[in-house]
Amino acid sequence: MKILIFNGSPKREKSDTIHITRAFLDGMQEAAPQEITLVHVIDRHIEYCTGCFACKRNGGSCIHDDDMREILEEILDSDLLLFSFPLYCYGMPAPLKALLDRTMPLSSMAMRKVGERYEHPCQADFSRLRYLMICGCGFPNSRHNFEPAVAQFKLCFPNNRTIITVPESPMFNAPEADIVTKPRLALVRQAGKQFAETGTIDADLLAEICSPMIPEETYAAIVNTKQ
Repeated sequence: MKILIFNGSPKREKSDTIHITRAFLDGMQEAAPQEITLVHVIDRHIEYCTGCFACKRNGGSCIHDDDMREILEEILDSDLLLFSFPLYCYGMPAPLKALLDRTMPLSSMAMRKVGERYEHPCQADFSRLRYLMICGCGFPNSRHNFEPAVAQFKLCFPNNRTIITVPESPMFNAPEADIVTKPRLALVRQAGKQFAETGTIDADLLAEICSPMIPEETYAAIVNTKQ
């Protein structure tokens, strides 16, 4: 499987979330060899979308001549798009959102009704693509934090998607937290292997991965003492 990873963290390899992503990929590799390409979005030249819709009127050609031309080709050549990012203001970090905005050339100007919503039909065939979101958050609670990012991802990718949200993610960069982070990463590896083998993750396993690693009040107290 060709996996294209968009690391949306400006911290690159020092991202808290990338620990979760790498554990998931390790699990996938256990199931079968994977062809993995990692893109640190912060290092790519990606102009902001201007909403001119030129790409939708002229066969997908954007007015900007930047790294998105190559990225769009990589997207169309992939089997799985993995969006790995920390939660910023309840959504994606700005560089990753800019990349997502610039995928407009993949759809046309026309509209069609699909179920209860309208969509822009694709200008290319990427029906085989699967989508995975792995998002970490610095807060201790899962609810009342991830919902906006999850809603956006579901609307952008209504089919073939999987979503993993992990609170307390700064602990993955804290060696003193190994006693709780290593067992959690083991579960993530298990999920990655399961995903590679079946295309899905068991609901109970996913719920455990997305739950706090230590009590919320304990985590908040530890964070506050480090200020």
